[in-house]
Amino acid sequence: MKEKNVRSFTLTAMFLAIMILLAVTPLGFIPIGPINATTMHIPVIIASIVLGPRIGAGLGAIFGVISIARSTVLITPMSFAFSPFIANPLTNQGDWRALIVAIIPRILIGVVPYFVYKGLHYLLKQKARPVSLFIAGLAGSMTNTILVMNLIFFFFKDSYASVLQVTANTVYGVILGIIFGSGLVEAIVAGIATTAICAVLLRLMKK
Repeated sequence: MKEKNVRSFTLTAMFLAIMILLAVTPLGFIPIGPINATTMHIPVIIASIVLGPRIGAGLGAIFGVISIARSTVLITPMSFAFSPFIANPLTNQGDWRALIVAIIPRILIGVVPYFVYKGLHYLLKQKARPVSLFIAGLAGSMTNTILVMNLIFFFFKDSYASVLQVTANTVYGVILGIIFGSGLVEAIVAGIATTAICAVLLRLMKK
């Protein structure tokens, strides 16, 4: 038990170090128009599957805090949607709902993959583990993209339309384009990384 706890602590520290490294380099947040594509969710997804939803949710919350800090320091046209300290272009003041956008989806990144993997692993058994891991990685990534983009629409539709210089009626079409465009690419990358890395780490945890 002690050895397992040490192993879990070591892996948690490793995932946290990777997240910090991604956050301070261009690899973590990749600008695509007004929205940043991200790889920050991948360590959270892997931690969720290997270490469980509690640690996964904790790392997801840290991802959310990093997102708030980054949006506050490195201001982009959409920073107001992720940081309550940046003024909304329509109201000229910060909005506390940015905390929901930045943190809640990121916590769920650390929860959803664990249960998706466990459910699929139970149904498909050991031989289909790569499939279970890939779908769990995919689900974790899409949880982030779908929730973040829909929360932006729900809370900041008019402001988002102003930033994009489109009408409010066409905003959700743009959001769907992001979800099924860069969001799907992010999800496939996350699924591949999750499959490759978790297969090794799960064997290590068993030993």
